Amino acid sequence: MDVALALVLHDPSGRLISQLDRTWPGLAAHFDAIAVQVSMQTAAPLLERLTDHGVHLGRESADAATNIGRVRRHALALALQLDRPHLIYCDFDRLLHWFEYHPRELIDVAARIRQHDFTVLGRTPRAFGTHPRLQRDTEAIINHVYARVSGRPWDTGAGARGLSRRAAQTIVAHSVDDTLGNDVSWPLLLQHAGDFTLDYIETEGLEFETADRFPDEVMAAGGLPEWIDQLDDDPAHWAMRLDLARVEVTAMIPFARS
Repeated sequence: MDVALALVLHDPSGRLISQLDRTWPGLAAHFDAIAVQVSMQTAAPLLERLTDHGVHLGRESADAATNIGRVRRHALALALQLDRPHLIYCDFDRLLHWFEYHPRELIDVAARIRQHDFTVLGRTPRAFGTHPRLQRDTEAIINHVYARVSGRPWDTGAGARGLSRRAAQTIVAHSVDDTLGNDVSWPLLLQHAGDFTLDYIETEGLEFETADRFPDEVMAAGGLPEWIDQLDDDPAHWAMRLDLARVEVTAMIPFARS
């Protein structure tokens, strides 16, 4: 396939190893150009598996928690080395979940993103609704402000994008947003440049994936709904998500209409 995958991975506990083992044969059969920007803290056994699979690896020294925009640009730059005309950027855990549960959709989306320079990959109402309320409510604020600034009522928070080489090169060269605000600043940067085509695709596969990594905790809580309730019961999680919403809204200020 002429689409490279540009992924970011941070997994100190190796929680994704079993899911990687389940999904890799099929994933590699459809995508032969995979670049993964890996945090220095990621578990060694997981890193060894990726090396054995021939993944194009980069090691990331920046703290993804505070510099995710920079880390994602590094992932794009790494994937550009694979010399494919198009890229899909996605967080590693989301990509594994997407391929495990909705593989045909991911393959179809990889074909569709080639029609535009930049495609925001969002979520269907059903997929959006699988997330905890602490994410749905705070991301709704971000998406509302993004629609007001851009004129496009898109879901921007799923952490996945389709890009042409030219769009990826422009972001690597000109984006200065090191924060999670890159969710909104990347499409706004290209929209304001004026010579890129942008599109939006809703997906089922970008549903809530975090529970994949915590099966024991989900079981202890009594099931997935109960575990999600525990997340929503914690005000610290709400405070964190509200802060992220502030970061993303702030990232849109330079692009707002005067």
